[in-house]
Amino acid sequence: MWQDVKMLNAISSALIALVLLTLVASGLWWVAQRPMFTLHTIRIESASELPLEKVNALTVRATAVPRIHGNFFTADLTAVRAAFEAVPWVRKAMVRREWPDRLVVKIEEHKALGTWGEDGKLLSQKGDVFTANLAEAEDDGDLLEFDGPPGSEKQVVERLAQFRQWFAPIKLEPESLVLSNRYAWTVRLDNGMTVELGRDQGDAVLKERVARLVAVYPQLVERLQGKIESVDLRYPNGMALKADGMVLAAMNGKKK
Repeated sequence: MWQDVKMLNAISSALIALVLLTLVASGLWWVAQRPMFTLHTIRIESASELPLEKVNALTVRATAVPRIHGNFFTADLTAVRAAFEAVPWVRKAMVRREWPDRLVVKIEEHKALGTWGEDGKLLSQKGDVFTANLAEAEDDGDLLEFDGPPGSEKQVVERLAQFRQWFAPIKLEPESLVLSNRYAWTVRLDNGMTVELGRDQGDAVLKERVARLVAVYPQLVERLQGKIESVDLRYPNGMALKADGMVLAAMNGKKK
């Protein structure tokens, strides 16, 4: 009998606890649905000290806002972040709640470096390929041209910085950089000259090939008195070049 009473008391206590828990949950749900917690404001801030340049209220209203659901308590912050990262020019979004009816979104923008491939996509300064209005990107200046195998974007951006440094002594800048499917580099410089550097065999090999051209470039320009169209540095001990449509020099040895 005593065991039965204890069991009934335990069941009774469990039922009471369940009822109380249900009441508390219902109360919290009721409070959470009050109009005061409806999202009234979404504040957009730059993730850096620099102001946002490309992301504006119009694009946010058209792209991100329709995908945001719920109120202060129920809005899925992961979904909100994804909605903002779908906005053109947004590289990364960080979202937090601000009591009682506001979301704060910090945005990191893409900074366009150039175009990637032939599909109208852009390459950022951090090596991300993204889609945005090309005319907007060109507002900041001329875009470089890049191409390469999928997944090589960051490698291409890293090489650009090196090529800029290596060609600096002859005051030439890369304006196009292509990495072939065989991982061979082709650089077009801002004087229109194309340089074939061959397969990527590491920094030392590429640097030596560029140095070979840099060392003789002033003499070549002086002697030829014309535009050098292309230079082929894939030879182990020299180069071949084309000027005015004619191959003017070639070195023995198999191309690399």
